[in-house]
Amino acid sequence: MVEPILKWAGGKRQILDAIKESLPPKEDVNRYHEPFVGGGALFFDTAPHPPGSTINDINTRLISFYKVVDERPKELIQKLRDFKPPNATPDPNREYSDEDWNGGEVDNYYYQQRELFNRRPRGEDFDKVEEAALLLYLNRTCYNGLYRENNSGEFNVPIGRHSSANWVMADRIRQASKVLSDIEMFNEDFNYIKKNAKSGDLVYFDPPYEPVSRSSSFVEYHHSAFGTEQQERLRDTALELARNDVWVVISNSPPMEELYDVFDEFIIHDIGAKRQINSVASDRDEVQEIIVTNVPENNRREKLKKLDSWMEPEA
Repeated sequence: MVEPILKWAGGKRQILDAIKESLPPKEDVNRYHEPFVGGGALFFDTAPHPPGSTINDINTRLISFYKVVDERPKELIQKLRDFKPPNATPDPNREYSDEDWNGGEVDNYYYQQRELFNRRPRGEDFDKVEEAALLLYLNRTCYNGLYRENNSGEFNVPIGRHSSANWVMADRIRQASKVLSDIEMFNEDFNYIKKNAKSGDLVYFDPPYEPVSRSSSFVEYHHSAFGTEQQERLRDTALELARNDVWVVISNSPPMEELYDVFDEFIIHDIGAKRQINSVASDRDEVQEIIVTNVPENNRREKLKKLDSWMEPEA
C-alpha cells in the first residue's frame, strides 16, 4: 500500500474499505482506470496497477504534479526542502515579496508562494517542477488542506494554522513515483475513458458530488461546476462501459441514486463517510454516500478473500 501525497476535497480515505469491498478480484482485472483521480486514495491504496492503467483529472496542475512525481522526483524533493515555514518573511529575491498580483500587501512567505503558484492561470512563464512543489507546499500549509480555485483558475485558499507542517513528503513521493511509472496520465473530460477501457478493465469513478443538504455545496476542486448534466453524462458512460463488460465502481451522493436504480446492470449500496475537509468544523460529520457497481456480490475481492481464509484448514 502506498500513501497518497495530497489532501483533496472529496477524498475517499475514510471509506476505502467499503469501496474495496465492491471491487472485483485483482486477477479478474486487466487494467485499472480512475477518471477523477484527485488525491488518488484508492489508486495508491490498491497499487501497483498493470501497465497501461490510466488516471485522469480535469485539473491541469494536478496532473502536471503527478507527471513531475513520476519523472522528476529528486528535483521535486529538493525544491520542497528549500521552502520556508508559511509564516516566515517573504523572500526578497523572488517576485511578489511586497505586493500580490492585485497590488495587495504580502505579509508572509505563504502568500508569496501562492502568488508564484498562480503564474500558469495568469499566462506567466512558470517552471513545472517548481509549480508541483508549490502545489504540495500550499496543500500542506493552507487552511484545512483545501484545494479551491476562483473563476479565473487561481488557487485562493488562505493560510492555515500549521506549527509543524510536513511538506517535503520525500518517502511518499519516491513510492508514488514507482507506482506512476507504468501509468498513462490524462488531463481531459472523463469521457476519455470510452476510448481507453476495454473488456475486463476496472474503472473507478469518483465525481464531484451533488449537494446532500442545505449546508453542502459542490466540491470546489475546479472552477468549472459538475452539475446534473455532467452526472447524466457520467451515468451514460458508466452504462456503456458496463454493457461492454468493463467493471465499473462509482462513488456518489444519494441524490444520484435515481440515475442508476432503473438499470439492471447496477447494484447500489449506502455507506457513511466522515467529511474531513469543510470550512465549518461542526459540518465535518458523517454524511451518506452511495456506491454503484456492476460487480456481482459473489465476485468481489474482499468477500472472496474472507471466504478463502475461512476455508483454510487448521494447522
